[in-house]
Amino acid sequence: MKVEFSKYQGTGNDFVLIDNRNGRIAPDNFSLIEKLCDRRFGIGGDGLMLLENADGFDFRMRYYNSDGKEGSMCGNGGRCIVAFAYHLGLVSEKTKFIAVDGEHEAKITNTKDGIQVSLKMIDVLDIEMGDDFYFLNTGSPHFVRFISNHENFDTFTEGKKIRCNNRFAEKGTNVNFVSFQGQNITVSTYERGVEDETYSCGTGVVASAISAGFKTGSNKFIIKTKGGFLEVHFRKISNKQIEDIWLTGPATHVFNGTLTT
Repeated sequence: MKVEFSKYQGTGNDFVLIDNRNGRIAPDNFSLIEKLCDRRFGIGGDGLMLLENADGFDFRMRYYNSDGKEGSMCGNGGRCIVAFAYHLGLVSEKTKFIAVDGEHEAKITNTKDGIQVSLKMIDVLDIEMGDDFYFLNTGSPHFVRFISNHENFDTFTEGKKIRCNNRFAEKGTNVNFVSFQGQNITVSTYERGVEDETYSCGTGVVASAISAGFKTGSNKFIIKTKGGFLEVHFRKISNKQIEDIWLTGPATHVFNGTLTT
């Protein structure tokens, strides 16, 4: 079988995207998806997305982690699939699509530096605050810990310890480490499913910005990740309710290809 695909990246978080409106790729073909995400024997990516038909929406986003398993919401993936839909001619400046965590809106802007996508995330309705951490779901579960700085910090080792501890070993969690740079923040993330540090994580950046907001009182942040810069703004209703959350950043087309499986 020949599989036509596109490769996109959002601040270094890279994805394989397939137009599956014809239903050619079975959504439970997990071994194929894992193979396509493999960086040595496949195309390579932090995840894979199928763009599918959905009544009442411009499209459905079906997201898989690189281990081949269907995953929870991916913020950078959401921005990339919006750019993919834009390049397919399915949407123009605005779109409404459905993902595993519900309905999303997005806005597309063409700039001299390429496509910028602003993605509206789900409301955050419950935030656990510990002595040295925050735990919240921004479409995916995220553990957030603040550190003094990122210089020589081992995100992989420290993140894996938390992801594999007694509390999270079974279902897993993404783990974010945050340091302040003036009024803005730097974020590094260990992602479950990928089981490694990634260059960027959209839902992790959102979780980190909301957590930072509790410390500073701000509702808007520019976030530096290993793969580039993202922006997050939101509206705080209470310590347990955050609404009108937007994630903005580049969604870059890398290449198209065809793979024979």
